[in-house]
Amino acid sequence: MAKKLGIGVIGCGNISKAYFSFAPLFRGIEMRACADINMDAAKARAKEFKLRAETVEGLLKADDIDIIVNLTVPAVHYEVSKQILDAGKHVYSEKPFVLSVKEGLDLKKLAERDGLRIGSAPDTFLGGAHQLVRNLIDTGKLGKITSGTCHVMSHGMEHWHPNPDFFFQPGAGPVLDIGPYYITNLIQLIGPVKQVAAFASIPKTERTISSKPRAGEKILVATPTTIHGVMEFENGAVVTLNTSWDVWSHGHAPMELYGELGTVFLPDPNFFGGDVRVTDAAKPVKKLPKWKHPFGVPNQMHSHGMMANYRTAGLADMALAIAEGRPHRCSMELALHAVDVMTGMLRSGASGKFVAMQTTCERPAALGVKDAEALLAKKKGLSAKKK
Repeated sequence: MAKKLGIGVIGCGNISKAYFSFAPLFRGIEMRACADINMDAAKARAKEFKLRAETVEGLLKADDIDIIVNLTVPAVHYEVSKQILDAGKHVYSEKPFVLSVKEGLDLKKLAERDGLRIGSAPDTFLGGAHQLVRNLIDTGKLGKITSGTCHVMSHGMEHWHPNPDFFFQPGAGPVLDIGPYYITNLIQLIGPVKQVAAFASIPKTERTISSKPRAGEKILVATPTTIHGVMEFENGAVVTLNTSWDVWSHGHAPMELYGELGTVFLPDPNFFGGDVRVTDAAKPVKKLPKWKHPFGVPNQMHSHGMMANYRTAGLADMALAIAEGRPHRCSMELALHAVDVMTGMLRSGASGKFVAMQTTCERPAALGVKDAEALLAKKKGLSAKKK
């Protein structure tokens, strides 16, 4: 690749640190500037990572910025992404990409008009563990996937996040906040969804923040915090997705897929790595050896020990795809279909009816070992960092 694409970031909150920290792992991109409606936040991040602090308007006009990463809160994802496209720049958004299918189709029209790309997190499905499962499915070792279960349940963000308010407002909740990791991974493994059904509830209408610096403050809950959904995929598979912020403890695996020839137990798709376990028909469950996939190599110290974290892989893949003239894996179509599924669940929970999907998409290309190595500036990950 002749040159690196210049990357700017709008939104300098918690998640921005991960993007700035891990971007140097990848070739084809260079973090150059950041912006925020709070200039103090922008200046602090710029100083921390030796970048240029800009106003939002200044970043949109900057000649050395090719792609802008939208790390704003979900409620303004559409508005900010539209501004980025109107400025003639490619956009890569944090999840959820948008909050409605209409918003996504509007952005798609703008991008196609000007020959621009849209990409979106999550990119954790590119991790070594999930690509190992993709390989198992693609090579037929599990047979056709016929059903599955997913569980992502805890007791909410108010216990650890410094400003948890937006998690409990329309546009967030466990389906739109955590669901993208699970649903995107299911789509890349099984394919697109045909229709959904769900039940949804708000068991607690008020929550008390226990994290600093706002411990003791009350916040109102205005979106469902327990959603039990079922997805029928176009290939006929039926998968349950239970999401909740009203559960103190449970014993369910994050994700299990049931094939005609065996079962696979996946690690949490919120992360890049982890153990993959399989059965061969009626034989006992066994843990697979670690795949020599670079995005499964632990490279960061987490509270539970070393973990694999390669956030920004999706952004790097998009930048190289632009240069190489090929589709990028964290595509607008994939992200919008996931939004369609998630908002469909919320509509089903409110109406009590099945909801057919308005969109579809192709499975993104698998990211094998050589493909992943081609994204890296170096073949070794970052040294361990404290989360």
